[in-house]
Amino acid sequence: MNVNQVLTLLPGIADSGKKGTIEKTLTETNATFGETLARAVTDVNTLQSQAGNAVESMVKGEAVDLHEVMIAVEKAKTSFELLMEIRNKTISAYQELMRMQV
Repeated sequence: MNVNQVLTLLPGIADSGKKGTIEKTLTETNATFGETLARAVTDVNTLQSQAGNAVESMVKGEAVDLHEVMIAVEKAKTSFELLMEIRNKTISAYQELMRMQV
């Protein structure tokens, strides 16, 4: 799995796996890493809310398909796990920079 395939899991950061999406997105919006990360957090939060609403609707007995609920939950889970990996790698890179001697 390449980077573009992985990044399509986070809506708002990449769209449908087009080639060069990240570079295009950053140059078009002039977004900083922090802004991009903040947008990713917002998108993950939105997916978590949608999954919660789907589960709540199912529990209330409303007419929702079980497979749609499961898809929403798995999408939220996967995007959250990806965001946590990005956070972990960013922290690791920062710690490595702090260990460098000048």
